Amino acid sequence: MVWRKTLENSPIRLNDSPAINPVYVFRWEESQQAHMLLYPEGLIKLNGPAGHIMNLIDGKRTVEDIVQALKDQFDAGDELGDDVYAFMETALDKGWIKV
Repeated sequence: MVWRKTLENSPIRLNDSPAINPVYVFRWEESQQAHMLLYPEGLIKLNGPAGHIMNLIDGKRTVEDIVQALKDQFDAGDELGDDVYAFMETALDKGWIKV
């Protein structure tokens, strides 16, 4: 798997199996027509791509598995890996996920 992004400096590796931080509850909110992260102080409404990524983060699938599943689902190219990595790094920085 070749991605343009340099993975050397990333805190997330291909074989990591990220999980949603247990402080958050991830779910679909029908009234908002969006995936949400709920936490004691409020909620975070995720955009479509973020929701698709978070839906696959279960502590069992590796990053590589998640990227491949999304590539298959959306018939996307290798550049999708860069986007998934960028989102996961943001989610890790914000404390939404852990590795």
